[in-house]
Amino acid sequence: MDYSKIITIEAGKRSGKPCIRGMRITVSDILSYLASGMSEEDIQRDFPELNRDDIKACLAFAAEREEHLMTVHA
Repeated sequence: MDYSKIITIEAGKRSGKPCIRGMRITVSDILSYLASGMSEEDIQRDFPELNRDDIKACLAFAAEREEHLMTVHA
């Protein structure tokens, strides 16, 4: 998935953390919600401004970052 139009990084927003479409919701927020057991539907109910592609973009971003870390440290 090409998340480049969904995941944004702005120096003045949330201390430069990766966010969703310029909002103040971070990739880390979404990953934490998923890790705690929330479903995509639960997250969308709490944050109706998010859509399924936003959540998938967070997962793709995290997977790519993890792959990069594994490559750098291998």
